[in-house]
Amino acid sequence: MALVKDPSNIRVAMLGMVDGNGHPYSWSAIINGDFDDQEMAKCPYVGIPQYLSPGRDRLGIPGVKVTHVWCDDPGDAVKVSKASLVPNVVNRPEEVIGLVDAVCVSTDIGYEHVERCRPFIEAGIPIFIDKPMVDREDHLQQFVRWQKEGKPLMSSSAMRYAREYVDLGNRLPEVGELRLVYTTMCKTWERYGIHAMEGVYPLLKTGGWESITHSGTREQSVYHIHHNSGVEVVVPIIVDMYGGFGFTSVHGTKGSISATFGDTLYAFKTQLEGFVQYLRTGEPPFAFEETVELMKIIIAGLRSREQGGTKVMIAEIKA
Repeated sequence: MALVKDPSNIRVAMLGMVDGNGHPYSWSAIINGDFDDQEMAKCPYVGIPQYLSPGRDRLGIPGVKVTHVWCDDPGDAVKVSKASLVPNVVNRPEEVIGLVDAVCVSTDIGYEHVERCRPFIEAGIPIFIDKPMVDREDHLQQFVRWQKEGKPLMSSSAMRYAREYVDLGNRLPEVGELRLVYTTMCKTWERYGIHAMEGVYPLLKTGGWESITHSGTREQSVYHIHHNSGVEVVVPIIVDMYGGFGFTSVHGTKGSISATFGDTLYAFKTQLEGFVQYLRTGEPPFAFEETVELMKIIIAGLRSREQGGTKVMIAEIKA
């Protein structure tokens, strides 16, 4: 059953923007189908116009428009409105209640999401939450409660939809029995660890993630995750290692293959189309339990780091 009144005319609000994350620019342009060249050239995230412009003919999701935008800095909202052709700027995020059919919380600081999402979840408005959904155990429990109450919500990293990783998964038989997955990432575990984990998560079965161990510092980290199938996952995350964003290799008893994430537009658009399909059918593109398990891994990784590198069992994190 559709989550919106008119699946052919869905109005979306884009809410929130924090340092280091320009999703209101990119997501709004992808959904709306176009952007203003001069205004988008002023976007502080130079990579966004660089991948939007060559893919202009791929922009747009039929029957969906971002109609309202709010940013933490009011000036940013005006800039996004002009660049990504969003007609309405609001002074407070709650102002969109009653004016839109769904909202995207487009920020990637997990510990802020409960309060950013609360007004819309409690109002029954379907919501998409940028990754990671949470980075605290009690916040995960709150989202699980809301989901069990039937509140329509979903969250994911675009890496789940990356064409390069989907192809990698299709080629897994080439390596024989899988033994090791290695995936590199920049920034920090709390903000970008989910990119690494959600990209490799579909390569292994749900429910089998056992433990995680951190080594290094917050800025230069290596996370070692053990899966009960016997596969080891190793994730180096270094703050300024932008050149290492999304390189993944898989190794098995017969061979090794690798992939490097590259088509940002495809991943984002496919991610947003998954949310739109959820709005139109009421059927999520993947089980919420997968998001819960991924959040447990993120929280357990933070706990290991805080405890000086002790091994933390994923089951210790209570949802």
